[in-house]
Amino acid sequence: MESCFRAGHRGSLEYSFSSLFIWRDIYKLYVARMGGYAIVLSNMEDPAFVFPQGTGPLLPVLQALMAYTKKRELPLRFNTILQDDRARLEALFPGEFEIEEIRWAFDYIYETERLATLAGRKLSSKRNHINKFMKTYRDWTFEKITQDNIEEARAMHRQWCAQVNCAGDPGLAEESCVVKQAFQHFFALGFDGGLLRVNGKVAAFAIGDPLNDDVYLVHIEKADNEIPGAYQMINQQFVQAFCRGYRFVNREDDTGDEGLRRAKMSYDPAYLVAKYAARQITP
Repeated sequence: MESCFRAGHRGSLEYSFSSLFIWRDIYKLYVARMGGYAIVLSNMEDPAFVFPQGTGPLLPVLQALMAYTKKRELPLRFNTILQDDRARLEALFPGEFEIEEIRWAFDYIYETERLATLAGRKLSSKRNHINKFMKTYRDWTFEKITQDNIEEARAMHRQWCAQVNCAGDPGLAEESCVVKQAFQHFFALGFDGGLLRVNGKVAAFAIGDPLNDDVYLVHIEKADNEIPGAYQMINQQFVQAFCRGYRFVNREDDTGDEGLRRAKMSYDPAYLVAKYAARQITP
């Protein structure tokens, strides 16, 4: 999968092997390879595909997917198509797909240096949160997640879930499973991780890895809601520690949550990665 993704554009989180791996049980993911293309299927009972990524002739791959869904008497559906691939699909099959924008799935992309320094008027409120945090909590430290402290980060996640009642919210319960997968396979997947301590206790953590040569992908970010400024602090410290070799930072989508959308927009993204869903009109 990595070789196919590297050969393609890897333009969004759906083309990150590590992201697909930690979400595999939630989205019921299956993968295959045809020629130079990686194919990702979600939910075998009602299949939808991430638009194939790789190199070589694309038409035979799409025709194979059409043959597969037609045999099952289903339309071919894509749950993720980026702008360039939308143009390719429409050129190969004009008028044969209904295509709609999925705004909740757009990735938020930020300039790394702006996140690291929080320079400029638009990010002044973030600087204020951090300054207040540093004045309030003199005994704070940031450190990389290692074999020696990963269990403390896990424990903080359990505490966070208790704070927000993960068990009572299906979306948060699914996300909790994903975070557990990230911790369980942290070292095998080659993740970067950082944690923030306040008075010696873990108050926040973040996990990520590179998406491509220009973009670093932050998968998970959690902070104690009872410590004002902890989210802003872990965001900046993680970027300073792990992302400075990349031009941009991808902080994933907002899942349609209005509060999360406001939070992501408040960091003044450089751009958003538009995504579309497509459904074959006549299988």
